[in-house]
Amino acid sequence: MKKIIAAFDSLKYSESTRDYATNIAKQTSTHLVGVFLDDALYTSYKIYDLIAKEGVSQEKLNKLEVKDKATRAAATADFEKACQQQGLEYAVHHNRNAALQEIKQESIYTDLLIIDAKETLTHYSEEIPTSFIRDLLTDAQCPVLIVPSKYKPIEKVIMLFDGEPSSVHAIKMFTYLLPELGSLKTEVISVKTPENSRHLPDNKLMKEFMKRHFPKAIYTVIKGWAEEEIVKLLQQQTSNTLVVLGAYRRGTVSRWFRESMADTLMKACELPMLIAHSK
Repeated sequence: MKKIIAAFDSLKYSESTRDYATNIAKQTSTHLVGVFLDDALYTSYKIYDLIAKEGVSQEKLNKLEVKDKATRAAATADFEKACQQQGLEYAVHHNRNAALQEIKQESIYTDLLIIDAKETLTHYSEEIPTSFIRDLLTDAQCPVLIVPSKYKPIEKVIMLFDGEPSSVHAIKMFTYLLPELGSLKTEVISVKTPENSRHLPDNKLMKEFMKRHFPKAIYTVIKGWAEEEIVKLLQQQTSNTLVVLGAYRRGTVSRWFRESMADTLMKACELPMLIAHSK
């Protein structure tokens, strides 16, 4: 891997995104770009914050603009300090147009995008997954690492595999992007409906592939319904576990990872998730 971008709302700066990004960049000796989404139409204040007895107060507006400028500068300075402490090669981009379009454009020219699951780029808080994250994942042009609000070093990897090309693609992307994590405890999880056998889908081919990349991987096949069993299993994991999963797009998707399933996992499990879908 050559380039990671970490996306930030500089008015609600995510230290978790910073920590995941800088630590992964350090492990992989990768160039890290901090992308600060400074949409010119997005501020920390609302219009009613500007109202005074005489109407809209220019004085209040000036003070709030100065405050926002200082907040954004402090976020950038913190990111740069963290990169310098880790000895990273890094850069900073300030994107002042529509945030969603800017980050989608940036995703074309990077290997991996890291972003906090709670990002909204609005005044308002939303349940996870937010509409901003949902729209981003639908059209991102690279794998996306969605991270929880608190950083924990990654110590285990769970790969969700249903035999569909999209789930294999996600595993390949993890393999190519983060080979340095190949020594971690790795578990491949499949769920089979009650009427099917417990054999891993494409058992011989899958294990032949995995043997070359994760020779110590263990395989778990669970009987039941994926929507229920995966959530239960992931909720039992420690916060040091990274989950690798496949398709997240509108249209044709893996039978497990249709949009509602990926949404459920992000909402139910506060774990870092590497989401990669083939176009």
